[in-house]
Amino acid sequence: YEIPLRLVGSEMCIRDREPATAAPAEKEEKMSWMTDFKAAKALAEKEKKDLLISFSGSDWCGWCIKLDKEVMEQPEFLEWAKKNVVLLKLDFPRNIPQSGALKQQNETLAQYYGVQGFPTVILARPDGQVIARTGYQHGGAAAYVKHLGELLKQK
Repeated sequence: YEIPLRLVGSEMCIRDREPATAAPAEKEEKMSWMTDFKAAKALAEKEKKDLLISFSGSDWCGWCIKLDKEVMEQPEFLEWAKKNVVLLKLDFPRNIPQSGALKQQNETLAQYYGVQGFPTVILARPDGQVIARTGYQHGGAAAYVKHLGELLKQK
């Protein structure tokens, strides 16, 4: 189940504490999202870009699904992302198989970044230091890209 929560203009699902069911394989991402934190940090350093870290419950959180469909799967967002950030998705699915190592990495990072609900989107420097955090915003890809650009100015 999900419980909607409204925080400072963003919608999110409260994070439950039930562990996901263990499964042998990882789902392949539809977009050019990385799933390995260390590799994403290394690529961000190499390309001199910031990280966009998306904490998501991709198969159960309604606001996460809306964010993906309305923003993160849209060409305008993907074009902006390609120029500005390295995309890292840290997913907490209930029915999509993930390796134990991936689950452990995602849980550790959720604790480290203080994630309490989904979706949580963190803009971070290549070393992982937080620049800003946000979540779902109404208005589609164009408005979201503008919002992210404003957040990145906080560097």
